[in-house]
Amino acid sequence: MSRVALVTGGTRGIGAAISVGLKAAGYKVAASYAGNDEAAQKFKAETGIPVFKWDVGDFDACAAGIKQVEAEVGPVDVLVNNAGITRDGFFHKMSKENWNAVINTNLNSLFNMTRNVWEGMMARKFGRVIVISSVNGQKGQAGQANYSAAKAGDIGFVKALAQEGVRSGITVNAICPGYIGTEMVAAIPEEVLKSKILPLIPVGRLGKPEEIARCVAFLASDDSGFITGSTISANGGQYMA
Repeated sequence: MSRVALVTGGTRGIGAAISVGLKAAGYKVAASYAGNDEAAQKFKAETGIPVFKWDVGDFDACAAGIKQVEAEVGPVDVLVNNAGITRDGFFHKMSKENWNAVINTNLNSLFNMTRNVWEGMMARKFGRVIVISSVNGQKGQAGQANYSAAKAGDIGFVKALAQEGVRSGITVNAICPGYIGTEMVAAIPEEVLKSKILPLIPVGRLGKPEEIARCVAFLASDDSGFITGSTISANGGQYMA
């Protein structure tokens, strides 16, 4: 029987590439999303991957959504905590609402999602929890105090939870992408991209979503069983931790 993988934010950008990559690797994949129904239905039609809508910042919604996934697809063996948002702004202008929105979606969601699959993984003596953090959680970024704090918290979550999962056959790891060619990065003015961002990346280009997906597929596999509590930096050499 194929293992079941659940990817949050799994219908667009890096998440879509992860969902498609895991399906190609033989997993039964479910993709969750928060709001863009049109994009989600297009993704479902193109890939055949079932989609489920809920807010990862809401614990009860996560519990209900995961229950639906497990009823329709199967118990979750691989959880990819990918969903994330940005609400950028310099700290002296940052609102409480923008702080809370990013912390809730990018950090609290790890508890909301993982808590609802953890005991099942323990009972089955197998699990893979993969968190998509960010290079800015490693090095910080001006104008992203909320985002950098959440993504740094993701890494701390991974290091702690990995120690709890080892005896139950569960690994917990993080991937920190750098600048990846997604819709979010495409919104950056081309002049800024060429003059301010690409010069910081030694390989001289943006990453591809599929490159992050391949990292996820490896961490989800049996071959990665000796790796836990680790962080893979996929940033083209921009920051070497």
